[in-house]
Amino acid sequence: MSVEVIEDQIKVIIFHMHEEEYAIKVSEIQSIERMQSFTRIPGTAPFVRGVMNLRGVITPIIDLRLKFGLEGKESDESTRILVTSNEDLILGLVVDGANDVMDIPVSKIEPTPEVVGGVEAHYLDGVVKLGTRLFSLLDLEKVMQD
Repeated sequence: MSVEVIEDQIKVIIFHMHEEEYAIKVSEIQSIERMQSFTRIPGTAPFVRGVMNLRGVITPIIDLRLKFGLEGKESDESTRILVTSNEDLILGLVVDGANDVMDIPVSKIEPTPEVVGGVEAHYLDGVVKLGTRLFSLLDLEKVMQD
């Protein structure tokens, strides 16, 4: 009789920006929305796109490309807003596209190199290599702190 050991896994949403793939825990995502109109807020940091009314909740919108110091990009049909929630703060993160949902074995998460794909390691919680794919795991708490 053999005993099957099931490895600890986390469920993540895979999204991409600037030809790189990133992952964020499904538990931190409230919804994935198509790009919507928003209201700009004067005097905010360049990466703050503005705020939008999302089902009655005023939600700040952050452009992750600009937040990470990447070149900006016009929104297109694949652009998505990942609506995240962390305690009392709801935040929309603009990304180039959201690909799929995947289970990642915890044992596959490796420490973050100093710089991954131009993104500061400060915002990452590790990297994952599965087959030929490489994902950077986003640390939502650090993104929201700034």
